[in-house]
Amino acid sequence: MQSRLAFPHERIVLAMSQNETHSGSIDGQEHDEQKKVKSRRPANTAFRQQRLKAWQPILTPKTVLPLFFAVGIIFAPIGGLLLYASAQVQEISIDYSHCHDLQNGTALGDAYVTIPSNYTSSSFKGSDKNCSTDPIYQWRQYSINKTYATGTTPVNTSICSLRFNIPDNLKPPVLLYYRLTNFYQNHRRYVKSLDSDQLKGTDVKNNSLGACDPLKTDHTGKPYYPCGLIANSVFNDTIHKPVQLNVHYSNAKNITYNMTTDGIAWSSDAALYGETKYNLSEIAVPPNWYLRWQNGYSTENPPPALEKDYGFQVWMRTAGLPNFSKLALRNDNETMQCSQYQVDIENNFPVTVYGGTKSIVISTRTVMGGKNPFLGIAYVAVGGICIVLGTIFTITHLIKPRKLGDHTYLSWNNDQPSTATATGIQRPGNDTA
Repeated sequence: MQSRLAFPHERIVLAMSQNETHSGSIDGQEHDEQKKVKSRRPANTAFRQQRLKAWQPILTPKTVLPLFFAVGIIFAPIGGLLLYASAQVQEISIDYSHCHDLQNGTALGDAYVTIPSNYTSSSFKGSDKNCSTDPIYQWRQYSINKTYATGTTPVNTSICSLRFNIPDNLKPPVLLYYRLTNFYQNHRRYVKSLDSDQLKGTDVKNNSLGACDPLKTDHTGKPYYPCGLIANSVFNDTIHKPVQLNVHYSNAKNITYNMTTDGIAWSSDAALYGETKYNLSEIAVPPNWYLRWQNGYSTENPPPALEKDYGFQVWMRTAGLPNFSKLALRNDNETMQCSQYQVDIENNFPVTVYGGTKSIVISTRTVMGGKNPFLGIAYVAVGGICIVLGTIFTITHLIKPRKLGDHTYLSWNNDQPSTATATGIQRPGNDTA
């Protein structure tokens, strides 16, 4: 068969088809390469394919029973040591929520009245024979007019005066706490209501204080300093230093036991606060702070220096539970001698309106912290339960041992009625007609 020469127009069509074929092959190769990249699978490794070596222990009586006794032998002594450490803490607690109430139908007035026993608690070793062990708890309430700054109206302030005896010498550190109950600092809206930049000293504008909602600005648009619910509700009872009465070893009749706010806040908290850069005319006083700054912030009555206000820093570290204690004063050097003491408290913080209580707690501490027997009880309980269970299982194993790997205890190996019989279905060949 003879081939013929292609006409010119056929040669052009042939060349174009060859170019298209060539370009199509190149595009196909690029597409295949892209497809290979996209479809690349993870490496076939032991880690990715879950083929790593693993240890799967077989639990037998010989391995489980010693673990029960080991846990019991370890936990029980640890719990005993924790209970012993908690018992070494000496403390006294007085609930003064109802100090302003009437007692026995008469106002407290100038006379001290015995505090009801359900408002007090104490735990002392009483090892010093020269100290009186008879408990004395008394209080009285009176009022004073207190002026916070020049040009402000005196504020009628209720004073709750507490008297109590310390039956043993308290070695330093001696810590004074205030304790609140039924106060939910862990509420989500409450915890979020602050501005960290403002607390560090930045002059945050009022339109950037969204985190402080609902206490961002006053009615004139000025930002509160400090803003937010936490700062506004700061604990504002003033607890004065304890005064030792009827001192027998000194010429002075009364001696003030020196306690300070230095060291009550965590060192890490100090970095969260700084000197404010606000002009005093640009900021407003939080609503609950009005009595102390009646005329607003001024040069004579400036806002608090938050970087040095350790009590404020302690309050701003919110508690995780509704009942909590926060450190107010401390003494790390001097022993608190056994004697009768008086503590005066300016009663400003309301608690009865929300069904809460407030107390003062004077306490020592050990290596394990304050007085809290819960952890020791938990360790002893777990250790005791493990020993009891270990004993029961050991006796059971000795009296009626089970063969290891006995298939008769498997549920599917027990003799069960046939499903067909139970449901009334007849099998082929079982015609009973």
